[in-house]
This record gives sequence, C-alpha cells and structure tokens, in this order.
Amino acid sequence: MNPLPDGMLDRLDADHPYPRAFVTISGAHLYGFPSDDSDVDLRGVHLTPLEDIVGLDTVEQTLTLGWDHAGVEADVVTHDLAKFCRLLLRRNGYVLEQVTSPLVVATSPVHDELLALVPGLLTSNHAHHYLGFARTQWGLFEKTKELKPLLYTFRVLLTGIHLMRAGEIQADLPRLMDYGPSYLLDLVEAKRAAEHGALPSGAPKPKRLRADVEALTARLNEERDASSLPAQPSVHRDLHDLVVRTRLAGYRPA
Repeated sequence: MNPLPDGMLDRLDADHPYPRAFVTISGAHLYGFPSDDSDVDLRGVHLTPLEDIVGLDTVEQTLTLGWDHAGVEADVVTHDLAKFCRLLLRRNGYVLEQVTSPLVVATSPVHDELLALVPGLLTSNHAHHYLGFARTQWGLFEKTKELKPLLYTFRVLLTGIHLMRAGEIQADLPRLMDYGPSYLLDLVEAKRAAEHGALPSGAPKPKRLRADVEALTARLNEERDASSLPAQPSVHRDLHDLVVRTRLAGYRPA
C-alpha cells in the first residue's frame, strides 16, 4: 500500500526546485513495520540543471525538505543524479533500497535505467554496510530499550543475508522470516501501535535477543564469504554514460 496522503505529491512538486528522476518511500513503510504515527520518508534523485553544474556558483547536491502534511510528518531527501550514482558504486545498501523500493511515488526513464543496472551493482562487500548498520542499531537498542532499533537491527541483518544468498534487495522484514526467529512477527505487530514504543511485555529476554543477533551476525559473515556475488560493481561506465547523457539532453519529468 502506498501511504502517501492526498496532496503530498503536489506539495513536493511545489516546494522542490528541481525535476525528479524518481521518488520512493523508504523507512518503516518499506521495512514492513510502519506504526500508526510513522513519518513518511521520501527518498529520490533529482537532476540539477546544467547551468548550475558548469557555472561559477555551486549548489548543494543533496536537498532536504520536511512538512507536517494533514497531520503526517514527511521527510524528503533527494540527491543529484551524479552523487546518487557515486553512492551506488560504493557498498551502500541504503541507496540500493531506495532505487528498488516498490513504493514508488514518481518515476521516469532514468529510474528505469537505474533499475536495469542494479544487478551489476550488487557485491559481496555490501555485507559490510549491513553489518555496520546492525551494530549501530543494536547499540541504540541497548541504550534506549525501544522496539524500533531492535527491529532495524534484525531487518538489516536479514536483508544482508538475503542479498548474499539470493543476489537481490529485499528490505521488507516480514518477507524475510525464513532467515529470522519466529517472534519477529509479534514484534512487528507490536511496533504498529507506536513509533517509539518499548519492548512489549511478552518479548524475549535481552539474553535471547543478544544471542539471536550474534548468531545472525555470524551467519551474515558466513554468507558473505560464501556468496557468488562479485567484490566490486561492474557498471561504473554504464552509470557514467547515464549521467552524461541525462545531463546533456536535459531532463523533463514524464
């Protein structure tokens, strides 16, 4: 389901200064555990006009907007196409999840080309992104005892394991249950009640949670070592050509 409230896309069109190659929904909606009070996280790519690139004045390559729209908090972050492509060429699973998100708000032929290049961007080294993200979220969970960072910890570990095994991006936690403990579905259901709620009373004890996180961390390391994915992306030149062609032709949204 697309959770974008009526009129929010019009607000984006009015407030964002550049045409967008794509805008998708990220965050808890993409990860399969939105709460009733979850923000809507919009992520995407914009195209900076050529005169703002080749002239003397420099412009920001990342634009951030935020609104309270009809009672829904919206957080918008878009990168210039060239910056986004550079991020794609690193071991950055976050931007891969954005471009492949099934929750599409706006798209274009440039988005289609990016999607077509995704298989050549997937590498075994993306495991490092997910391992690092999991460490950060687990540390946050230990500090706050909130349910959200715990679910983020499991989500990124399972996304990483699936990527190493299947060679595809899957960010929806309920779709990754083949790899995780069965109690996660109960935690997902509990998360729907509040964005920053505490662990429910029936949740596993911290010792069990830590053991499961450590086991999945070890498994992600093992899957990385056994993965058939290459160590480096193979589509650097393709992305370069896409950026050049799009810049020179000028981009107009469909």
